[in-house]
Amino acid sequence: MRTNSSFALLIFMVILAVGAGLTYAGYVHWGALPSAAIGVAAFILAIIVSNSIQVADQWDRAIILRLGDFHSLKGPGLFFIIPIVDAIPYWIDIRVITTGFKAEKTLTKDTVPVDVDAVLFWKVIDPKRAALDVADYQSAISWASQTALRDVIGKTMLSDMLEGRDKISSMLQKVIDERTEPWGINVISVEVKDVLIPSALEDAMSMQAQAERERQARVILGDSERQVAEKFAEAAKSYQNNPVAFHLRAMNMLYEGLKENATIVIVPSTAVESMQLGGLAGLTALTMGLGQEQAKAKATSPSSRLPKALINESNGHAVDTASGA
Repeated sequence: MRTNSSFALLIFMVILAVGAGLTYAGYVHWGALPSAAIGVAAFILAIIVSNSIQVADQWDRAIILRLGDFHSLKGPGLFFIIPIVDAIPYWIDIRVITTGFKAEKTLTKDTVPVDVDAVLFWKVIDPKRAALDVADYQSAISWASQTALRDVIGKTMLSDMLEGRDKISSMLQKVIDERTEPWGINVISVEVKDVLIPSALEDAMSMQAQAERERQARVILGDSERQVAEKFAEAAKSYQNNPVAFHLRAMNMLYEGLKENATIVIVPSTAVESMQLGGLAGLTALTMGLGQEQAKAKATSPSSRLPKALINESNGHAVDTASGA
């Protein structure tokens, strides 16, 4: 039973002080025997009154039983009971309460053992039923939550459990609320904190996810190659009936290659003929122009490197870009 020791002690001391004063006054006027009776009466009255006064906090409700039968529900604030006749077996907290619960090594629908941790948010909405219809409502809620969690896990696939925690939380809230509603308890929400799976299965799932990402990367790469091939085909159609544009494009590609990257470029004679580069004379003129530009660049930037030679693979000729010979 909860007691209000401070307030009850204050009332007890006040009544006892008044009784002591009356005892002294009776001793002066009536003698020792009447004063003793006044003192005993004041002491008994102080005990009765201090035990009759009760104070309930704003969030507490007191269950009053009179001679074993439910009498009333008191609180919050100040109220009185009859000592010996009335009793307060329960103080019910009507605030929102959190209860943690878990299910260990529970098999899912696809027979995978998992450990699940969850938190239950609930409150008492009918203190009378919570006190009279169940022996220990807090323990009952904890056990009801654990059994409900095991039931929901057994009906759920592992993939759904890992991806849809909100759905599992809603299912748990509905099941637990149905079980605790006759006890005057309302389930506000259920939150699944963590789902633990065996380490071997976790490694296998990681490998599966990695393989899936690699497959997607290869698919994207293949699609990119297809798009590039389509664009090259469109470009070939554009150059097919325009040899001048094709010739200029070939010269530009060769110029960029010599200018940016290579010091030696091997050009097959078939490529020279197909790109209509004009044979050795055209190549010589091209490399002479490059040599002049790179000589100017070398004067301003000593770290730059000049192309050395352009070799026609089929004819075996080499052109020195520095001298232009």
